[in-house]
Amino acid sequence: MDPISLILFIAIGGIMIGAGVHFIPVGGAPAAMATATGVGTGTAMLAAGAGLTGLITAATMTGEPFYVVGVGGAIGAMIMMGITMFIANIIYIFGVGVVPAASKVNVDWITKRNQEKYKTPGTEGHGVPTTSFVSGLIGGLLGGFGGGLVYYGINTAVNDATLVTDPAISIGLAAILGVGVFFINSVIASYNIGGTIEGMHDPKFKRIGTGALACGIASVVLGIFCIILTGGI
Repeated sequence: MDPISLILFIAIGGIMIGAGVHFIPVGGAPAAMATATGVGTGTAMLAAGAGLTGLITAATMTGEPFYVVGVGGAIGAMIMMGITMFIANIIYIFGVGVVPAASKVNVDWITKRNQEKYKTPGTEGHGVPTTSFVSGLIGGLLGGFGGGLVYYGINTAVNDATLVTDPAISIGLAAILGVGVFFINSVIASYNIGGTIEGMHDPKFKRIGTGALACGIASVVLGIFCIILTGGI
């Protein structure tokens, strides 16, 4: 793979990762106490977790066309996000005893049900309501597909280089660099969000353009480093 193509794969993948993070409903520490909408963890941690799962499933598609590798990554990330949000809702509903409800909108975009009356006074919502759940799946799809593109580009570049002949080494190097690219873009997107986000209905979601642009610029720089690490020009 020529250097320009590698940079394009990493840049496009980075943009998809950065955009996907904005879809993921994260409530941070308040959500862990059921006082904010979303999963009770940090944005970067949840996005990176989905990305790691996506990279594992993308690696199982090694040798296939880039879109197959990308779809493999997307499926893995979506499964991880779906299970995480589902288990979180089980804990919120049957453990804490609250109804999933968002605070940024009174009516759920998908079910069209009023959720304001189910929100506990003094909280910023709780649980993962339907719109946030679907938003999280979309975030997993984008992030996983983007991570798959990054993995495909790096793995192909390493295989084309003369310094590596063992497939295990090329797959391992591609996975390590893919994780690095995913973490960096996740953190950049998290800084752009600036805290918690409920999903695509949250006013902070409007920052997605700025976040994707920043991730694209960072990914181009990362692509240059990846060229060097995969054997140079």
